[in-house]
Amino acid sequence: MMHAHSPHPSAISLPQLFAKFLRFGLLAFGGPVAQIAMIRQALVEEEGWIPGSRFNRLLAVMQVLPGPEAHELCVHMGMVARGRIGGVLAGLGFMLPGFLLMLLCAWAYAAFIAGNAQLAGVLLGVQAAVLAIILRAVHRIGSHILVDRTLVGLAILGLLGTLAGIPFWILLAAAGAAHAFLRRPVAILGSVLLVAVAAWIGIQARGAPDAVVAHAAAPAGVLALFVAGLKGGLLTFGGAYTAIPYVREDTVGRGWLADGAFLDGVALAGLLPAPLVIFATFAGYLAGGLAGALAITAGMFLPAFAFSLLFFERLEALVDNPTLQRVLDGVAAMVVGIIAATFLELGPSTLERAPRLLPVVAIFVVAALVSWRLKGRWLPLALVGFGGAAGWLALS
Repeated sequence: MMHAHSPHPSAISLPQLFAKFLRFGLLAFGGPVAQIAMIRQALVEEEGWIPGSRFNRLLAVMQVLPGPEAHELCVHMGMVARGRIGGVLAGLGFMLPGFLLMLLCAWAYAAFIAGNAQLAGVLLGVQAAVLAIILRAVHRIGSHILVDRTLVGLAILGLLGTLAGIPFWILLAAAGAAHAFLRRPVAILGSVLLVAVAAWIGIQARGAPDAVVAHAAAPAGVLALFVAGLKGGLLTFGGAYTAIPYVREDTVGRGWLADGAFLDGVALAGLLPAPLVIFATFAGYLAGGLAGALAITAGMFLPAFAFSLLFFERLEALVDNPTLQRVLDGVAAMVVGIIAATFLELGPSTLERAPRLLPVVAIFVVAALVSWRLKGRWLPLALVGFGGAAGWLALS
């Protein structure tokens, strides 16, 4: 039922629109499910901006497109109200509180926390808990995406290919093309495997290790951080955790920050009122200061703005295209494998920093068991708090 004090979208002013979505951003705790429920309650059920059936169709579209669904829905609803300028203002309002809070967290982390020996145990405990959260996310995302044996096979190839050092863009392109244009599972998996092996051989022949070492020695640049964010924003399928491998590759992989700091950023992102991809702001700040944080955040959120702003009238028809749907399904399956590989790389990196292995493993196991058994918007906060407290008691 529409409230008298809430203006219909056709009557809302641009300042009112920005303030409304800024309020949503301030209350955006609990991850995408809670964020989407809040938007639906306010704009569909209370104020009647669009019918519930249309909102459901929009949500289905946003879930197969890359980018944080809640943010994309805000952009789209802003356009429903006041056109493209309304979409921009709605998207900025929703992301601004989380962005500013993450900037503050990144500054405090760099100034007071990083390198503090007294907090090393706390941070290791938090990182172990975050690894458990990531593992649970791999399972949860995979259960929705890997619905047949072909997609499971693509995920396994993504896992093995990533561990072998094959660039993710080759894996994603091969998976999307093969799944779109081939029909037999053997042909799909065989084609992806042949492309991946050929690419791996070509990379080895060009002497990739030397190139990587030279790349890592380069300082963090604003353009490079923008591209790192753009990769994450364009390739975030099935949830914000899918952005982790790409941002990690272009920050940790270049020697701009350590795996431990990267995991700390993911932990903080889960506690703030923001889409989880806001962890990119943290990584960008540690790698390149304020300019780096602005650049990587702009890249990460640009696709979420662009898809709605550019394809507003054709969005539902575009995603209903069966060939595009098969491309997205193949890419999403490969992404599941890439995230799993990233988890397997982060785990040993965390254990290497531990003065004693048993407490870290115990924290991870307990957090993993709890994340499998329980649900709720409070769960990430509770797991991170448990990891920090357990790490302080066992490792400090």
